[in-house]
Amino acid sequence: MAIIYSYPNAQSVVATNQLIGTQIDPVTEENKTVQFTIAEIAAFANTSPGYTVYTALVTQAGVAAPTATVLQNSITGTLTWARTGAGVYTLTSNGTAFTVNKTILFLNVGDGEANQMLMWTRTSSSIITLNTNGADDRITAGAFELRVYS
Repeated sequence: MAIIYSYPNAQSVVATNQLIGTQIDPVTEENKTVQFTIAEIAAFANTSPGYTVYTALVTQAGVAAPTATVLQNSITGTLTWARTGAGVYTLTSNGTAFTVNKTILFLNVGDGEANQMLMWTRTSSSIITLNTNGADDRITAGAFELRVYS
């Protein structure tokens, strides 16, 4: 076998190119040297994580509904932000995206006021409610990641 640095560099990568790798035999547990195509590796890397996700930077000002800079969204349907009262906001799906016992939310107030409360509730299968303890103007570029597991 040649020394690895003696191989020429590839000029381009295409799906049919092959890479050498190691595969563990499930029966004998021995390592085998095998070839994988770039397409096979890409398909494996793009395997679903087991959930759909809506990730955004959320800001709320005055009496306006929150605005979102969406970073990623794989949740089916249309999601709409609204302000329903002082410090109370909803994210509504036009479907039933928010499955009971399978929906989780990671969030913070971002650059908003320090030491602020920010709570969330799965109000229904189509509504998530955020509460900033009765006051507006508390969320500035807050991190918001909603996951719905399969």
